[in-house]
Amino acid sequence: MAKHRLSRKGRYVAWAATGVVVAAAAGIAAQTSMAAPAWPTQKTYTGRAFDACTAPSSSAMKAWTKDGYYGGVAVYVGGKNRGCAQPKLTKSWVKSVDSLGWRVIPLYVGAQPPCQKSRNKERFTAATAQSVGVSNANDAIAKASALGIRPGSPIYLNMESYDIADKACNDATLNYVRSFTKTLRAKTYRAGLYGFSTSSAKAIATAKDRTDLPGNLWYALWNGRETTTQDWPWDPKLYTNHSRAHQYKANSKESRGGHTITVDRNAWDAPVAIIG
Repeated sequence: MAKHRLSRKGRYVAWAATGVVVAAAAGIAAQTSMAAPAWPTQKTYTGRAFDACTAPSSSAMKAWTKDGYYGGVAVYVGGKNRGCAQPKLTKSWVKSVDSLGWRVIPLYVGAQPPCQKSRNKERFTAATAQSVGVSNANDAIAKASALGIRPGSPIYLNMESYDIADKACNDATLNYVRSFTKTLRAKTYRAGLYGFSTSSAKAIATAKDRTDLPGNLWYALWNGRETTTQDWPWDPKLYTNHSRAHQYKANSKESRGGHTITVDRNAWDAPVAIIG
């Protein structure tokens, strides 16, 4: 699969409706740990979104706008484990695609679990999980802010697959995720997590202690089904009110308006960035 977050080899080893935007306050209690009036109104998008390893050119984004199949684009705003360089991802690029009507979805490739098999540049341990979560979240906010992504926006933490049956590793990972989430919320950014339905996303969805877990869950389940409800693997009461996204197909090579991009396909019903 594509080098979207970690290397192609690393991710394989680790893994052993065009919509509309609505302004919604629904779900704020699950998204935040502050009183609702202190938060900017959530910007929600429901429809199709894609993510690509590198942010496409402005001309490609303009061409794909005319096609109209996708309405959302996920971009990798930072993280030491980010798999691809982002020469086109600038504040002006974000402003440009926002003006074209794209809904921008910020992803941050943070430190990875100590038991993960894939290669990566940054890991946390049980001892460092909390402090690394804080530093990663502060870096994610700085990177997003520099791109013109305002408070009230979500930042989705990219957590690749790991052995969730390894209790010590899973406990450390949940500690890191909670620390990342709590730090985002303290600075009025919403928290989300991208992960696999058999691993990292499952760990979040099935955790008995829900304290300081992300309010949005983006699960990878490559079954080709464009839905966030019919194949939701967990408690149906979790992550309702525009808090779910489903990556249902990987490495789809698509040509639109004369521009070819290899993307992952997503069904989206969750917050997107508020652009300054």
